[in-house]
Amino acid sequence: MRAALALLLLLATTQAAHRGRAYVREKVCQEYRMLGKENFRTLTIIANSRKYSNGTFEEIGHLVQEIVSLAETCCADGADPSCYDAGSTALSVKSCSADSPFPAHPGIAECCTHEGLERKLCLAALRHPPQPLAQYLQPSDQELCQAFRQDPREFADRFLYEYSSSYSQAPLPVLLGSTTTFLSMVSTCCISPAPTACFLKEKLERKTLSLLTLTSNRICSRFSAYGKDKVSFSYLASLAQKVPTASFEDLLPLAEDAAELSSQCCDSVAEDCMQKKLLEHTAKVCTALSALDGRFADCCKGKNLMENHFCILALPPALAPKLPEASEPTSKELCGKEGALHATRSLFELARRHPSLPEAVLAKLYDSSGKLRGECCSTKDPSACLDSKRKRMEAELPRLLGKASQLCGQYNKLPFLEFKKRLRGSLAHTEPEASPAQLERLLEQRVSFASTCCLPDAPPLLCASKV
Repeated sequence: MRAALALLLLLATTQAAHRGRAYVREKVCQEYRMLGKENFRTLTIIANSRKYSNGTFEEIGHLVQEIVSLAETCCADGADPSCYDAGSTALSVKSCSADSPFPAHPGIAECCTHEGLERKLCLAALRHPPQPLAQYLQPSDQELCQAFRQDPREFADRFLYEYSSSYSQAPLPVLLGSTTTFLSMVSTCCISPAPTACFLKEKLERKTLSLLTLTSNRICSRFSAYGKDKVSFSYLASLAQKVPTASFEDLLPLAEDAAELSSQCCDSVAEDCMQKKLLEHTAKVCTALSALDGRFADCCKGKNLMENHFCILALPPALAPKLPEASEPTSKELCGKEGALHATRSLFELARRHPSLPEAVLAKLYDSSGKLRGECCSTKDPSACLDSKRKRMEAELPRLLGKASQLCGQYNKLPFLEFKKRLRGSLAHTEPEASPAQLERLLEQRVSFASTCCLPDAPPLLCASKV
């Protein structure tokens, strides 16, 4: 997608760095002339709102103004060939000043210790981590039209900022498609003689794209937080909890396919990468699991694969099945060539036996498992090291698993007020010496964890800190 590529080149991504600054300038100017100033500006708002998702509207505005002005000035006929390089250098100096009007980022100080192209590339690589939860709340149709009529340009800029920063992990082409169709809907329906009917029709047409934005933001947030291997485990554990009767061999290829999709499409500028790969993946999941589980079969009945995928994501965990006790991998297996696979199989067995266990706890166990193998497999006696650490885990783990499973099991099963009432009674029983204020603090802490981290789309980084 050439529009997205233009912006990535403008921001001096490392892919273009080795080809030289003049090449970057020529490509930027070629795309700037092709797109025109307004489309170029739109892309710049989306990309920087996404990149600096914690920035304010005003900070993003300052940065966009400088970037568009740089392209406008240095891509004009007869502009000095050194204009772009000098302008981008001045921009990086301004980013490093104490009173910089641009969005803040904890990595800026480190970038500013470098000079020249190295500094620019460092600044270009900065990006805020995923937002814990998507913040954008769509106003009513009447509120949209009122804001649009007051100032169409201000409305469009603010929407692009709010939507792109809220769904900052969705791939750039997905965000571009979603925001473009939304603004087209508003501009069409707000001047329509029948706005209500117009909005209803347009929203139905946008439904697949809206689901794609929401889903890809979730997928890529996990990929950003976890990396490819851990994303594969996270997906495996989620499927194991939804279809605990499925085997490791049934589910591992699906988990690996989901991880491959993330690594290929989350940073891709190919226009249809995410949608194409996600639909292919959904078809594989439906083919593999519909016969094993009625809930999957129901989700897979629809003709719209994107809706089917969203249905699968939203499925709650299954009831805990009756399974024979799982065998633990031996020290030789854990420290062998396929040690990571044996460890993953062991955690898979744990996940399917504890369907209500939140992902954040399983993710912690995945990290601990890798650390355990790293510490023990390089020692003189791996078996003794692993046995000693296992004994400690066996003493502590059942209590943690029991508490987390019970908390999330009740949260997913009971109405919220009933859940809170039972939790208050349970805490009063288990913490008889706590004061009323302490009990209330404990209650709010547990409720906060459950309402955020017992959900299928729980934010990984936020929940990791809550565990």
